[in-house]
Amino acid sequence: MPPGAPEADSWRELVMRSMSAPAWLKPGAPHDDVVLSTRARVMRNLRGFRFPHNAPPDELEQILASVSSSASQNLPNWTILSQLSPSERDYLIGCRLISPRFPVNQPGRAVVLEAKRLCSVMVNEEDHLRIQSLSPGWSLRKSRKAASETLDALARDLEFAESPRFGYLSASPYNCGSGIRLSSMVHLIGLAHAKRLPNVLRALADRGVVARGLFGESSRAVGAFLQVSIVSGAIEAFVGAVQYLIDEERRARESISTTELEHRVQSGLEYVATSGSVQLSEA
Repeated sequence: MPPGAPEADSWRELVMRSMSAPAWLKPGAPHDDVVLSTRARVMRNLRGFRFPHNAPPDELEQILASVSSSASQNLPNWTILSQLSPSERDYLIGCRLISPRFPVNQPGRAVVLEAKRLCSVMVNEEDHLRIQSLSPGWSLRKSRKAASETLDALARDLEFAESPRFGYLSASPYNCGSGIRLSSMVHLIGLAHAKRLPNVLRALADRGVVARGLFGESSRAVGAFLQVSIVSGAIEAFVGAVQYLIDEERRARESISTTELEHRVQSGLEYVATSGSVQLSEA
């Protein structure tokens, strides 16, 4: 271990502990025994600029300057961060306020954070703007309202790229149109234990609802935590799908015997107590 590493690790832990928890971890939310959080995400691009993957650094800086100016005027009590320490970046990823692949410290990038950590805006990720609101439990109305209000505030000074044929334009054709994606983070441990999870997810896929890992596309599932999102169809279909998951998960949990559950908990405690370290995939 290099000199000073223990001190660096201790400082990193201190910084992490001093940061406030995100809004979606607030206890007592609706159906939070199954649904950890509900997310509304909105993608927008500024008219007259190339998409981030094709824009030179000076153009990215122009985009950031425009967004920062609008945020400063229209989003009071928000914070604009363009340089993050490793600890701060880990914190925001863990809070799901930025994506793991977002190069926030590169030129022309920044994240705009709401004081209560309910909303964040990534500037020049895949699109010029990625607004996301994460509310606790099954709370679709709250997350949609927060994301919509943030978008409306920024739109006072920004003009977005759109076309009559494709709607709002995105770097990914898949995201063109309304530019809105809805998702929920769910814990389906009962269905996983009953080995019913694959069949349930296939049934949802037939309704235009897909399941991904903790951080969405290209991320892996950890334990029985999944992010379910709608890819086609009406919002009502998504609401029905999540309610279906809640009902099926609770039935699956009720079918697990108390004796078996106690045995698994005891085995888990013994494993943790005798292991030098535990990987996330084993938790």
